[in-house]
Amino acid sequence: MPDYFPFDPNPRTPSVALPPLSCDSQFHVFGPRERYPVQPGAVYEMPSATIERALALHATLGLQRGVIVQATTYGADHQVVLDGLAAAGPNYRGCANASVLKTAPESYLDRLDAAGVRGARFSRAGLGITLSPQDIDRALGKVRELGWYVKVQPHPDDFLTAIAPFEKLDVPVVIDHMGRPDPQRGLDDPNLRKVLELLDTGTVWVMLSLGEKTSKAGPPWDDVVPLARALIEAAPDRCIWGSDWPHPVSTRQPPNDADLMELLFRYAPDEEQRRRIFVDNPAALFGFPAAGEGGQ
Repeated sequence: MPDYFPFDPNPRTPSVALPPLSCDSQFHVFGPRERYPVQPGAVYEMPSATIERALALHATLGLQRGVIVQATTYGADHQVVLDGLAAAGPNYRGCANASVLKTAPESYLDRLDAAGVRGARFSRAGLGITLSPQDIDRALGKVRELGWYVKVQPHPDDFLTAIAPFEKLDVPVVIDHMGRPDPQRGLDDPNLRKVLELLDTGTVWVMLSLGEKTSKAGPPWDDVVPLARALIEAAPDRCIWGSDWPHPVSTRQPPNDADLMELLFRYAPDEEQRRRIFVDNPAALFGFPAAGEGGQ
């Protein structure tokens, strides 16, 4: 298993305070290894990225809500997510890996749902989990029964193919990482154009994440700003933000997490836009109480 770079252990406070009840719509939890064994054939693991470290990061950044997304490292065993949700409390939700819908009994899926899992992520190829078309169909049936959303993790080279099974669903679909567009192609990038087309359907959402890895220019990642702004303009009520902490499979040192949040501030310089992306939109998608309605 190759070694990847760890997260910056010293996050700073961002330059702009977040609105109350702001949400990190995607982060992962890893370890400790002796408690959560890595599945055979796992492509990667991350050191020291526990729920306690995640919650400390959120406190520093000003985040009060979050969604723990199951890493492929653990396959269909979601104990790390279940324990993370129990530790984090009612302001947190979970997103399963879709592989669990292939193998787990109904009782386990009900347990995930009761714990706060509200979606299933279909991982990109190359991360150690493969689902056949039949597996995907079965998984989507389970998603409908549970009332969950679908999350699609794109790969930059096969997004148009990978998104095909999810284009006409009657459940919410979240496209991770802005669809992994190529900034060198600008607004004409095929992946970006496809995401914009899907946003027109009214049931597709997009996560404004991974700008630092999508960028071809490097810090301060100016080349991804117009792409993100195009997505916000297309669907201001269906854009969310996720840190992707602890930044798995990083082949170079990840930036300070405050730098990534401040990149979002450049995507959305308007205070109202930020409130939607950090508070209102996640509340609608993940089932949090709206601000002023008993939200914690």
